[in-house]
Amino acid sequence: MNEKSKKNQLVNRISISLPEDLHAELDIMVAERGFESRSQAINDMLRQQLVEHKRETGNEVMVGTITILYNNATRGLQKTIADLQYNHLDEVISSLHVHLADNKTMEVILVQGPAQKVQAIANEIVALRGVITGKLQLMGAVIPPLHPMTRTAT
Repeated sequence: MNEKSKKNQLVNRISISLPEDLHAELDIMVAERGFESRSQAINDMLRQQLVEHKRETGNEVMVGTITILYNNATRGLQKTIADLQYNHLDEVISSLHVHLADNKTMEVILVQGPAQKVQAIANEIVALRGVITGKLQLMGAVIPPLHPMTRTAT
């Protein structure tokens, strides 16, 4: 959404009551993170919570990343990770891996699909022997089709 359409968007005002200590912490976070206002910060937090709620309870198509850290000395792990991505071509858009010190590799896998399916793929990858840690991060957005493929009979 561009700045002009954001300004023309209807806004509903609500009032909330906060304990004094939470109010003070909110003001500190607003200043430290550079939000223009408390409303902007609360909007950001609400959006994050709504995306998390959709991820947990719905099956909406979402975009996100699976970020993993793994031991690249684990026999067959890199091939297994590549095979899993290949087995989920409809959901895996791209991946990038970076070799780190001490036989560690960080891999970021760009995914899109129904939230529950993408979560299942992330769970499968994170549970592999040799994966040290991993996390799925989803957003309430989708990537436009990369290529308008049409199926024609030949």
